[in-house]
Amino acid sequence: MPSQRSRVAVEKLERPLARLEEALAEDPSSPLVLDGTIQRFEFVFELAWKALRSVLADLGVETASPRSAIRAAYAAGLIDDEPGWLALLQARNETSHTYDEAQARRVYEAVSAAMPVLRAAAARLRAELDPA
Repeated sequence: MPSQRSRVAVEKLERPLARLEEALAEDPSSPLVLDGTIQRFEFVFELAWKALRSVLADLGVETASPRSAIRAAYAAGLIDDEPGWLALLQARNETSHTYDEAQARRVYEAVSAAMPVLRAAAARLRAELDPA
């Protein structure tokens, strides 16, 4: 049975994920759009791995880091694309350490390409909470 903590974690993920999709629909040639999209991605990634961690805890699996949560979520069948998630982790890590426009564009492209991975995870977590 899903905990209230897991329900809240998944609900907190869904709206920012939709906002990230809105940002990706904008023209990325604008530096403000580029920067804002990357910031939204950072926020969504944090919410996503923490939602994974929460649902995993309900399943009796404890994790302490994004990498361990991704690996455990893949093993538990909560996500289907472990390499895609590890690429998202790498993109998030790149945004945290240094900033230049070329790197920002690479991260933007990685985020844009990975939206199906994020959408699929959110849907799977929602299904875990609300089985039909």
